[in-house]
Amino acid sequence: MESSQQYILILLKILGTLGLLIFGMRMMSTALQKMAGSQLRHVLGRMTNNRIMGILTGAGVTCAVQSSSATTVMTVSFVSAGLLTLGQAISVIMGANIGTTLTAWIMSLGYNVDLTNVVFPAFLVGILLIYHKRHRYKGDFLFGIAFMFFSLVLLSSAGKELDLEHNEAVMRFFTSFDTSSHLSILAFLVIGTIITCIVQSSAAVMAITILLCSTGVLPIYLGIALVMGENIGTTATANLAALGANNEARRAALAHLLFNVFGVIWVMLVFYPFVDMVCKLVGYDTTAGGQHERLPVVLAMFHTCFNVTNTALLVGFIPQLEKVVRWLLPDKDNGEHESFKLLYIKANLIQTPEIAVMQAQKETAHYGKRVQEMFGLVQTMLNEHDGDKIEEIFQQIERDEDVTDEAEISIARFLEQVSDGHLSNESKMKVRQMLREIGEIESIGDSCFRLARTIQRRNHQGRDFNESQQQHLNQMMALCENALSQMNLVLEERLEDHDLRQAYYYENQINIMRDQLRADNAKAVDERQYDYALGTAYGDLVGELEKLGDYVINVVEARFGQM
Repeated sequence: MESSQQYILILLKILGTLGLLIFGMRMMSTALQKMAGSQLRHVLGRMTNNRIMGILTGAGVTCAVQSSSATTVMTVSFVSAGLLTLGQAISVIMGANIGTTLTAWIMSLGYNVDLTNVVFPAFLVGILLIYHKRHRYKGDFLFGIAFMFFSLVLLSSAGKELDLEHNEAVMRFFTSFDTSSHLSILAFLVIGTIITCIVQSSAAVMAITILLCSTGVLPIYLGIALVMGENIGTTATANLAALGANNEARRAALAHLLFNVFGVIWVMLVFYPFVDMVCKLVGYDTTAGGQHERLPVVLAMFHTCFNVTNTALLVGFIPQLEKVVRWLLPDKDNGEHESFKLLYIKANLIQTPEIAVMQAQKETAHYGKRVQEMFGLVQTMLNEHDGDKIEEIFQQIERDEDVTDEAEISIARFLEQVSDGHLSNESKMKVRQMLREIGEIESIGDSCFRLARTIQRRNHQGRDFNESQQQHLNQMMALCENALSQMNLVLEERLEDHDLRQAYYYENQINIMRDQLRADNAKAVDERQYDYALGTAYGDLVGELEKLGDYVINVVEARFGQM
């Protein structure tokens, strides 16, 4: 009875330690992402069609953020947003699989070397940095890595307390599996997959495997089978994230799964020779007893050899893999037209807040283009003389105005969700800027609707502007069109390539023309060149165009951080 209670306490200690490990990994990954800041957001965005560069990018980003899941979710998000092609995404995912092997080596080191003397000073330095505003992300990183290594020390201690190698029941259970049978290997592969899917942490499964192997309970062949299962199970995160995304995102997530499944298939065909080769590389003899302390290194080496070899085998077949996933997930055409759909952001893909900020910026730029297209309809409506066509254009603008309202709410909700995540100060500022940007862009949409309504009212009255009025309104609209084009360039491109002077120039020209046309309009009405009603409609259009110019400059100023 006392022995059973002791085992329960040790098992609880192990579970708590695994929780600490997962927390430490997540804290470290989040801190690294925040420290990387905008550089991380632009790395994947600058991808080319070069497969090797894609693999190196995926490996580098994964090493930087210490999370293959974060990299693959970023990649799926980018594919969903149209920032990466499917072929580019597949090469990045291949690189992420290589990058994640660094985690296995870190855990192997932490398990074999007693880092207690390093961990506690790291906690002290970390907490001091956290309270120092400028360096708090470095403090978070130190805390995260200290938690991770401390959890590995506790896990090693718990493994020794369990003393499983002297527990006959446990030894009998594991020795009952025939390690020379592919069925046993397959069974443990499935177990590793299921556990990873449940806990959503390949690091936790690797830690469990290291614990069991290092105590001498779990034979190395079965331990490696668990590692292979973890490679498949870790794809669940990206596939779950892609469920509500577009077809291209689902294809990228499926490619990740197929890539890892293919790797497991060829390894199963040459399992024993391949594992024996890996063991020889680290000087481990599978036929001799003992040497349990070398098993964590064997597991890390297998993880590396497996992923590097798998990538080397498939890197030349990326186009074929792309064709396969397109065949498995064909384009759907249900004949239905969606009146509103965000292009770049998906709420269910907010797993990497720093990347989500960039996606929101892309969506905001797309939102700016929507209202410029809406303004183009207003220009067409002004110069149209067919009453039926004017009504048709007005109805389109009315629908577009509803879309702009819905877009503002949807982007704002997305930004609120992003704000709940762990963001750097720079990204928090960007979120505040974008909230103001979308508010002002929505005002531009409202302004377009008011312009259209005024033109419609003139149409109902059966009155046309005279040649001079029409010419001046077209000139002022051309200035507004130029201002909108400049606004969208600023929203879409890097700020370093632009300044505020051009935007201020257009706003100043719009204001000057507003003043001139108002004065001319008052004089023309007074001289009975046209009646008061037509003059009022003309004046309303001039005033609304000037307001639209103000909204445009407000968007540009927000983009430049002038809140």
